[in-house]
Amino acid sequence: MGILNVTPDSFSDGGCHAGLAAALEHARRMIAEGAEIIDIGGESTRPGAAEVSVEEEIARTRPVVAALRAEWDGLLSIDTMKAAVAAAALEAGADLVNDVSGLTADPAMAGVCAAGGCGVVVMHMQGDPRTMQLAPRYDDVVAEVRGFFEERLAALVAAGIDPEAICFDPGIGFGKSVEHNLALLRALPELAVGGRPLLLGVSRKSFIGKVLGSLDLADRAWPTVAITARAREAGVMIHRVHDVKPNVEALKMVEAILMGVG
Repeated sequence: MGILNVTPDSFSDGGCHAGLAAALEHARRMIAEGAEIIDIGGESTRPGAAEVSVEEEIARTRPVVAALRAEWDGLLSIDTMKAAVAAAALEAGADLVNDVSGLTADPAMAGVCAAGGCGVVVMHMQGDPRTMQLAPRYDDVVAEVRGFFEERLAALVAAGIDPEAICFDPGIGFGKSVEHNLALLRALPELAVGGRPLLLGVSRKSFIGKVLGSLDLADRAWPTVAITARAREAGVMIHRVHDVKPNVEALKMVEAILMGVG
């Protein structure tokens, strides 16, 4: 899953792909490098990010979804917590909804996804993007994230969403300390609920810099690749990244080791 932030303020690439032409150029590059899903986001969810109106978020994302759908038959994802934004993207041709709130922020979201018959990424987040990193606390982060997934699976299936359409994201960096993130990465197989796949988003995240003792974003690229390889070995099937080519290459090598080639 290649990340396409059409925002002015995302934590590592804000403003780089704002505007339709720049967004399409970057999407095409990621597709050429092996991305099978393009995840389009119009509101930053970095810690402390300001909220964006529904109208602005739709204006940023819908034209990109429609333009990509017109030229590519791969999977398109809308990264949003708002049901109206998701509905607009699905109407424009998106295939799945990636909701960092786990479909809890907007009570209409589950209905939109059920009616649209789309794929759904259910992420765990403690708090909200404006407050989540102030003082995250858990008694047992692995058990609490797994419990959230179990509750969400039952609730979303009851709301009419096909369980085969659901995958889960532990929400690395979303209301978690470095220690919480590392505990979740160690326990990835324990987080798989109901036989559903996991999606992992660690790309360029701040906990990597804290482990390395570096403030340079460039220093987070290869550690991201290392985590991708380790996560695939642990069974993670969807990897949300900024730098597609090196992560695809790492996945190909891990899969050759796990399953052979040819």
